[in-house]
Amino acid sequence: MVTESTSAAKPALTVLAAAPGIGALAEHSRFVQRVRRRYADDLPLLAPGLPDTGRIGALIDLLVARGRALPSAMRVARHLVLERLAVLDIEQNAAMEDITRAMTALAEVTLDRAVIQACADQDARFGPPLDEQGRRIEFWVIGMGKLGAHELNVSSDIDLIYVYEDAGQTTGPRSVSAHEYFTEVARSLYALIGDVTEDGNVFRVDLALRPNGNSGPPVVSLSMLEEYFLVQGREWERFAWLKSRVVAPFESLRSGRAIALRDTVTAFVYRKYLDYGVFEGLRQLHRKVRDEAQRRAAGRPERANDVKLSRGGIREIEFIVQLLLVVRGGQFPEIRTRSTLKALQRLTTGGLMKPASAERLAEAYTFLRRVEHRIQFLDDQQTHLLPTADHDLAWIAASMGLAACDADTCELLDTLCETREFVAMEFDALLHDGQAPAGAASANGCRSCRPAPQPVDSEEFIEQLPAPIAERVRPWIDHPRVRLLRDESKQRLARLVMRAAQAVKAGTCSLEAATRFIDWLEPLLRRESYLALLVERPEVQVRLLRLLGLARWPAQFLMRHPGVIDELADERLLHGRFDPDSYIADLEARHVAWARFNQADEESLLDTLRRAHHAEVFRTLVRDVEGHITVEQVADDLSALTDATLQCAVRWAWNHLRQRHRDNPVFAIIAYGKLGGKELGYGSDLDVVFLFDDADEPDRDRVPEIYTAFVRKLINWLTTRTAAGELFDIDTALRPNGNSGLLVTSLQSYENYQVGRGSNTAWTWEHQAVTRARLCAGDVSLTPRFEAVRRAVLCAARDPAALRTEVATMRERVRSAHPVKPELFDVKHSPGGMMDVEFAVQVLVLAESANHPELQDNFGNIALLQRAEACGLLPEGVGRDAANAYRELRRAQHRARLDEKPTQFEHSLLAAERDAVLALWAAVFPPAA
Repeated sequence: MVTESTSAAKPALTVLAAAPGIGALAEHSRFVQRVRRRYADDLPLLAPGLPDTGRIGALIDLLVARGRALPSAMRVARHLVLERLAVLDIEQNAAMEDITRAMTALAEVTLDRAVIQACADQDARFGPPLDEQGRRIEFWVIGMGKLGAHELNVSSDIDLIYVYEDAGQTTGPRSVSAHEYFTEVARSLYALIGDVTEDGNVFRVDLALRPNGNSGPPVVSLSMLEEYFLVQGREWERFAWLKSRVVAPFESLRSGRAIALRDTVTAFVYRKYLDYGVFEGLRQLHRKVRDEAQRRAAGRPERANDVKLSRGGIREIEFIVQLLLVVRGGQFPEIRTRSTLKALQRLTTGGLMKPASAERLAEAYTFLRRVEHRIQFLDDQQTHLLPTADHDLAWIAASMGLAACDADTCELLDTLCETREFVAMEFDALLHDGQAPAGAASANGCRSCRPAPQPVDSEEFIEQLPAPIAERVRPWIDHPRVRLLRDESKQRLARLVMRAAQAVKAGTCSLEAATRFIDWLEPLLRRESYLALLVERPEVQVRLLRLLGLARWPAQFLMRHPGVIDELADERLLHGRFDPDSYIADLEARHVAWARFNQADEESLLDTLRRAHHAEVFRTLVRDVEGHITVEQVADDLSALTDATLQCAVRWAWNHLRQRHRDNPVFAIIAYGKLGGKELGYGSDLDVVFLFDDADEPDRDRVPEIYTAFVRKLINWLTTRTAAGELFDIDTALRPNGNSGLLVTSLQSYENYQVGRGSNTAWTWEHQAVTRARLCAGDVSLTPRFEAVRRAVLCAARDPAALRTEVATMRERVRSAHPVKPELFDVKHSPGGMMDVEFAVQVLVLAESANHPELQDNFGNIALLQRAEACGLLPEGVGRDAANAYRELRRAQHRARLDEKPTQFEHSLLAAERDAVLALWAAVFPPAA
């Protein structure tokens, strides 16, 4: 026997600390005893350490060199590897992941050798199979389930699907179709791997997951698989294919030709939307699994302790993970993974699972898998049932550092029960809204005692609703969209409407919020994924009803972007603020994930930007209407969000520009107006100017053409409406020479235009706009030079009187274009409104920045008013009062817009604020003597 040492293990062997004074030996296993008796001379052939691909391959070669045929060598290699793993696991407390990784390597190596042998045998009979181009057609062994996820247990069978690349013919003396050829390869593979000989088998092979199951052909072409997914693929098969990967032959992994298969599978497993409709599919699948486990255990109580299939077992942890991956993985590729433990980590990082729950599920999974391995080590049987013999239970307990069972207590069973109860509670909370599983028997054994759910278009259902809600819902009876819905969807709608009605009755929701909810549902009657989301996540509907009761505008936003309601499931929604660094990091991780799955096309990236932006706007909106952040904080967060989104868009769009002449563009987006002043509101358009500065580029004539093409692409990225909605409205009218000017300008030309070099110079109103300009995205190395240009504009010599006259004239022109009724006060356009503040600040900045550098900073109107007063440019109290008035006017405008009300009020409501602004205007624009 080979003695193990952790230092000799390559790859590194993770050893877990064992409880002091407690231990067990691998030789208790009847299987280990048999291997050591029968293969004592062969045991030293396996190199020391954790078995991996290299060690297992070398072992098979040694066994063949000593005279064994390949089938025998692979079977003996399996025995030797399992004996080694029993020692590492039981006596050295190796990590569960090391054991499953080694078992997966054993399957991969033996399948690789078997495929090579099987193809060689069929080549001798038929010749190699070739496609129309004369290339050899590749054959892929797809590992499903635990094999695909590198999680194979020690006595597992292997779930395989055989796919060949394309149609074709063999070229030998007896020509057959590629399908016939690979059917023979599959038959040979089973003999090499699955046949039971005097040395046992390598693995039990299960092909039941192939298209059409046991009634389907043993092998399918890639095109046959694509058609099957499109026409016949069922929901539960998406979960099965989630962990799939090509495991053999190794040569196919190196060639890269299997990427087409990966793309086909990815499109089948992951949808482009939040796919909550799969809940019911998984619920039905799980019901079958649990019913089967209960059927097996009927009359045999020992079968209740199935660590895999019983309530709270391994399968339920896998279902939890797979469900969340399938639901969200279509839009968030960064969470995709085959590994259960890695998935739990990624779901936590993505905010889809509480860290404490994920940690406990990971601990439960590891514990249950380690128990499973010990059960299987006993006799090398594919079983998941705890043994009934006391000495076997004591051995399992000791091997896991647990106390032996006695007449009163059994730490192993107690830990197992506690673990399974936690898993079952998590599973039921996810799939059954915290209630008993659907279809479970009631206390009296009745499975169908509840009345059948009523559809939303039945009079019986509508009669149960409060009159105002019934009035809104009754037209749905004859609604064409409702008529086309499946019965299941009609029942889902009824559940949602009834929940809203019950919330009104309970006083947790206003009638107005409930009717807004009904109005919001109507355009979504055919968007079944959103209905499924609300049905499966009742807490989301509760939060949605509250939100709709607080203001009107959220309903409009949700109608345009219904997918964001999923954000209401995240309990972190109301806490914290927008974090641009995390936002950009998440987007970049998503971009990397799209690329990893060969899906980083422009359509996916445009949708990614839109979904991410909409989600963050919605988070800010919820915090806003709930009163957790101020109007100023809303504007700061929306502005920072826009900056971060533009930054990602610049980087991604440049990488998709065919004409790009360098890795990173020397390019900047200059923000003006609300974005420039960081006062952005919901739905504000973006006033921007595009600049470049490739001073080191040898071909100076070519550069403007490249950046013009880039800006056109960038604007398209930012403004095009896709399936995910719109992103921004862009206004470039403030660029040099306005709409008749170039779309993108060199920084030098921009400087010349702004500071008045040459005949083509900026107007005063353009200098007014520059007071709020800033570099918001692009190459930050251009910031100092742009800021220098901006400050030069602010400090330029001007005639103060002429400046005031020109600005006052401009102000009057704007006011006349927005007439207001005499009895009303418009918070923006009336005398004493916000625009008066903005024009007054611009005059102060342009007239006084040369003498007062503190006015040159782009810190916003409120801060600049306070600074102007501190400089003595305004009478005492005027700047302060005007700043406070401006803040309150913004709040009034913001509240009105949130509730979709006019921004014009009775004069008395904002008289103090109006008077404070008029005092500011009088101080900055004194009447002529």
